Amino acid sequence: MADQQKIHPVTQDVEAAQPPTVPLMPRNSSKSDKGDPVEHFPPLKRTIPVMHSKPPKRRSCCCRCLCWTLSLILLLIVIIGIVAGILYLVFRPKLPDYSVDKLQITQFNLSSDSSLSAAFDVTITAKNPNKKIGIYYEGGSHISVWYTGTKLCEGSLPKFYQGHRNTTVLIVPLTGQTQDANGLLTSLQQQQQETGIVPLNLRVKQPVRIKLGKLKLMKVSFLVKCRLDVDSLSANNAIRIRNSSCKFRLRL
Repeated sequence: MADQQKIHPVTQDVEAAQPPTVPLMPRNSSKSDKGDPVEHFPPLKRTIPVMHSKPPKRRSCCCRCLCWTLSLILLLIVIIGIVAGILYLVFRPKLPDYSVDKLQITQFNLSSDSSLSAAFDVTITAKNPNKKIGIYYEGGSHISVWYTGTKLCEGSLPKFYQGHRNTTVLIVPLTGQTQDANGLLTSLQQQQQETGIVPLNLRVKQPVRIKLGKLKLMKVSFLVKCRLDVDSLSANNAIRIRNSSCKFRLRL
């Protein structure tokens, strides 16, 4: 019997026989369905601008006080308007009417020291056309006569009460003295010869109190301005008023 062949196992380093393993894909990569490696990129970061919200507005104490003050003033104006409207409908107020009816010169001469002395008597008619309103003419009034910006004489009105629908005629004496009046007198005479008219201005400031029914209101001032055109300015002559017009204002 033939010798059985002995099979001697050949010891071989399996690890050495295998070819070195090389990674088929780089790290941090994966395969797609088709076998292609899929690269991984870092995620995109979008920079979103940060919107800072404005801090809430805080209403200060001053702002609140101002709003309250304006509201109270507006409310007060509305109340005053309503009251004034009611008073107007009840009393139907009308402005008084004034006119200068007569002007008499008792003195108008130039003295040796070039001072001009003047004395006038002015007749004024005051009319109160109101049915339910009376007028108290208080003290402290002032009336004056002017020529081209120079005051010739002055005086005051008497104190009196003028009732409803009343007409009162007042004769008011005025006196005055003007220094260095040579130029003034020459200008006056020249204008009188050229035009035949001497323009005068009469101004009145009269404190009054208005009476509504039984209610007496606070003191106000009547301001009256009259333009008078007279034919001459000479003493002891009849002075004729050719034209007169008066304007009236009320001052609190």
